[in-house]
Amino acid sequence: MGKEKKRKNIVLLMTDQLRGDCMGCAGHPDVKTPYLDTLASKGMRFTNAYSACPSCVPARAALHTGLTQESHRRVGYSDGIAWRYPSTMAGELTKAGYYTQCVGKMHVDPLRNYLGFCHVELHDGYLHYYRDPEIAYRENQKQADDYFHWLKQEKGIDCDVTDTGLECNSWVARPWIYEEKYHPTNWVTDRSIDFLRRRDPDMPFFLFASYLRPHPPFDAPQCYFDMYRGKELTPPAVGDWCGEEALRERGRIFDSDTGPLDPELIREMQIGYYACVTHLDHQIGRLLQALIENKLYEDTIILFVSDHGELLGDHHLFRKSRAYQGSSRVPFLLSGGGFTPGKAGSVSRELVELRDVMPTVLEAAGVPIPDSVEGISLWNTAQEEDGTVPREYLHGEHALGMASSQWIITREEKYIWYSQTGEEQYFRIDEDENELHNLIHEEACRERVDALRALLIRELEGREEGFVQEGRLVTGCEPIVWLTKDRL
Repeated sequence: MGKEKKRKNIVLLMTDQLRGDCMGCAGHPDVKTPYLDTLASKGMRFTNAYSACPSCVPARAALHTGLTQESHRRVGYSDGIAWRYPSTMAGELTKAGYYTQCVGKMHVDPLRNYLGFCHVELHDGYLHYYRDPEIAYRENQKQADDYFHWLKQEKGIDCDVTDTGLECNSWVARPWIYEEKYHPTNWVTDRSIDFLRRRDPDMPFFLFASYLRPHPPFDAPQCYFDMYRGKELTPPAVGDWCGEEALRERGRIFDSDTGPLDPELIREMQIGYYACVTHLDHQIGRLLQALIENKLYEDTIILFVSDHGELLGDHHLFRKSRAYQGSSRVPFLLSGGGFTPGKAGSVSRELVELRDVMPTVLEAAGVPIPDSVEGISLWNTAQEEDGTVPREYLHGEHALGMASSQWIITREEKYIWYSQTGEEQYFRIDEDENELHNLIHEEACRERVDALRALLIRELEGREEGFVQEGRLVTGCEPIVWLTKDRL
C-alpha cells in the first residue's frame, strides 16, 4: 500500500482595518511592510479584493461561512445577535481531521462561540457592547476575553488597553505605554508560536492568527512611531466632489467619522496608523520565522487578509462601512511553502471577496466544500497559468443610517447608490484609483451607469427593505443591519 499523501497545514493570517493599498508590495509610498512583501513575493497578490459589507461583524460572517451578506443576513454592524450557521470554515476542517486553533479576534456572539474551532484563545479588542454593566458576567469582555484576563494577571486588576487614554474608534494616536511584550499584537504572535510548540505533530493544523491592529487605538510601541515621525507623508485623497461641511462640524470630535480637522492631527493619525501596520508586519515576521524554525513552512499554506480597510482621512472620512476604496478594498495574499513555486510573485486582477476564503482554504486542504458556500475557491486560480475567477461584479452594501449605501464593483468601475438620499456616484477605478472624480453626470458614462444600476436592481429585487419597486430603486426605505428572512 502506498504512503498516504501528507496534508498541508494552513495558517490564515487576518488583521482588522488594513487598507488594501497599505503594503510596500502594493506600491504604497510611505508604509513599510517587509514581511508581508515577502509573502507576496513568494505567492500571489490579489489586487481587486474586497469586503462586501465592510465592518467587523458582517465581514467575519462572510469569511467564516463563505456566504454573501444577503445569505448570512448581516448587512451592517450589530453586536448581540447569536451566530448560528450550519457550516463554518473551522467546523469543516475539524470534521476532516484538522486540529483547528484560533488566536485573537473572533467578534462573534456569544463571545466564547468557537464556530467549530477545537480551541480559541480570544482577544476581540475593546467592545462597548460586551462591557455594558448589564451584560451577563460570563459574557462580560473582561471575563470572557483571554488577553484581558492575562493582562490583568500580569499588570494588575485595573490594567486595560484604554490606559493610553485612547478610544477604540478614535483617530487620536500615541505610543503604547507598557513594555512591548504586553501589546495585544505581540500577544497574538506569542500564543500562536506557543501553539506550534504544543500541537499534535501527527495532525495537520489550521491556525487562525487574527490580529486586531491597525484597527484603533493607534498605539504601536514608540519605535514604530519614530519610523514615520520625520517622513513627508502622502496626504489623504480628497475627491473634487467632496464638501467640507461635515469635517467642519465634526472634525474636532475625538472619534468622529470624518477624522480630524487640524492638519497636524491628520498627520499624527497617519503616523499612528502606519506605526501599527509596521508593528503588525514585524509580529507576522516572528510567526513566519517560527514556522521556518519548526520546519513547518514548506508544508504550510499561508493566506493573509483583512476584514475591511480604513478611510484614514480620504474624502474627509474616517473608519470603514463605506463603498470607497480605502474602506472596502482589502489585502489578499496566498503564499507559503505549500504554494506552487512557479507562481511566486504573481499578481491577479481577478475580482475576489472575503466569502472566497472558506472555499479556498477547504480546497487547499482537500476538504469537500459544502453546497451552502457561495464564495469561489481561488486555489485553482492560484495554481493555473491563466487562472480566472468566474465573477464579473460584486454587490456591496452597508447599513449606516443616513449614509447607508449599496454598490456594484467591477475590475474597472464602481457605482454607488445612497439608499436614504438617492445620491449616486460613478468612478472609473481603473483610471482613478483614489476616486477623485465622480462621473455620474458625464454623458459618455450614462450607458455604463444604467447597466450597473440595473445590476444593483437585480441584486436587491425582493429584499425585505423594499429597495426595489416596479423595477426601480426606491429612496428612503428603512435601513436594517440584520435581515430577518432566513435564507440558509
